[in-house]
Amino acid sequence: MTALDLSSPVAVVGTGTMGQGIAQVALVAGHPVRLYDAVPGRAEAAAEAIGARLDRLVAKDRLTAAERDAARDRLTPAAELADLADCALVVEAVLERLDVKQQLFRELEEVVADDCLLATNTSSLSVTAIGGALGNPGRFVGLHFFNPAPLLPLVEVVSGFATDVTSATRAYETARVWGKTPVACADTPGFIVNRIARPFYAEAFAVYEAQAADPATIDAVLRECGGFRMGAFELTDLIGQDVNESVTHSVWQSFFQDVRFTPSLAQRRLVESGRHGRKSGHGWYDYAEGAERPEPHTADKERPPAFVTVEGDLGPAAELLPMLREAGIQVREDDEDNGTRLVLPGGGQLALADGQTSVEFRDVVYFDLALDYRKATRIALSASQDTSSQTLAEVIGLFQALGKDVSVIGDVPGMIVARTVARIVDLAHDAVAKGVATEEDVDTAMLLGVNHPLGPFEWSRRLGRGWAYDLLDDLHLRDPSGRYAPSLALYRHAYATDKRESTP
Repeated sequence: MTALDLSSPVAVVGTGTMGQGIAQVALVAGHPVRLYDAVPGRAEAAAEAIGARLDRLVAKDRLTAAERDAARDRLTPAAELADLADCALVVEAVLERLDVKQQLFRELEEVVADDCLLATNTSSLSVTAIGGALGNPGRFVGLHFFNPAPLLPLVEVVSGFATDVTSATRAYETARVWGKTPVACADTPGFIVNRIARPFYAEAFAVYEAQAADPATIDAVLRECGGFRMGAFELTDLIGQDVNESVTHSVWQSFFQDVRFTPSLAQRRLVESGRHGRKSGHGWYDYAEGAERPEPHTADKERPPAFVTVEGDLGPAAELLPMLREAGIQVREDDEDNGTRLVLPGGGQLALADGQTSVEFRDVVYFDLALDYRKATRIALSASQDTSSQTLAEVIGLFQALGKDVSVIGDVPGMIVARTVARIVDLAHDAVAKGVATEEDVDTAMLLGVNHPLGPFEWSRRLGRGWAYDLLDDLHLRDPSGRYAPSLALYRHAYATDKRESTP
């Protein structure tokens, strides 16, 4: 099944920001486009707004004046649903209420031809449930664009339980012809992105709720150490705390209150207080004119140790060893494999975050996972009240000698980046094992949908198959609520690798 012919009219119902964006995408691709809104006058106003955006594209040399004029001629406000009768595709972008969407599609089914493709842009409702109101749900599909639709490339093409393969394929190919990057997805709560991205927010909030670090420090570690474009607190302020919390709550409820998706109480209180982020002037941060942005915690200057002794294999942090040598710190090798750690001159130890806590051991400091230890500009450390001040000072000085800012946080297992990445990897493996999407589409969705530095499976390949499982298993022992229990899919992934490696 091929994409829709560009001569085929496309309709968009609902003319808010998302509806206008989708209409613009179809229009620029070359389709005649009909705009409909139940509120009189809104379709006309939306057409004017789209026309103004086309003018800006011309001013930026992204569209010629002739192309703009032709696009404007193809754009038509519709006075009633009957005006959409000859459309080959109708995309809905109305209120996120199941009853409203179902009623709309019942009415559309009475108007359009039998071969018209019907699509919803819902981000939180079940595609299957919306399509269940139709007499022919086989032609119904989810086309989840990301805001702003003209700029962001990702489109999740969601097949409901009753969606025909031909309908999903036509929707997928049409999105591709429109210049988008489509990914195929089964109808699951949150689809790909909003399902797998939950830990990015949840773990940052959990570290904050544990009073291990403040929002500015957590955000700085996620950016400067983890390689994420924005931290969780500043990103949710941009999205809108009410919007982000609503999506989290919807996914949690849709998974029958699965503890892995439990919403944050701290975020709930923020929403209840009316602090919705940038749009309200205050969220996790204050956006009032003249307000000072809080600085992340950064440790004072300390003297680096003259040498360290490496025991075992540092795994994902192995690049630190040549970096230490280059910084003039002697690296001594221990012939005995006693673990994966660095031993400091004073006898203290330094280890990569592994899901355990510093308080369990004698004089241990943990350091967080980094996307790239050479490029990272900040490293987070965690220590307990029993960690000696000498050991902590030596570790701070060690990383400062590598040119890093150092943030010392509380003794939370898995720290910030490590626990976040491990949970994202776990949810990704679980989703693929349950037929939600392919590994390739999951990685594509997370890269393009939320600008993660790596897709979950690329993280998994870099870190080693057993890394996420081992970290989460240790976290689960310390928090047996089930939130960190590794999925069966991740267990099988790690165990299969070990089994193959142990086979003669």
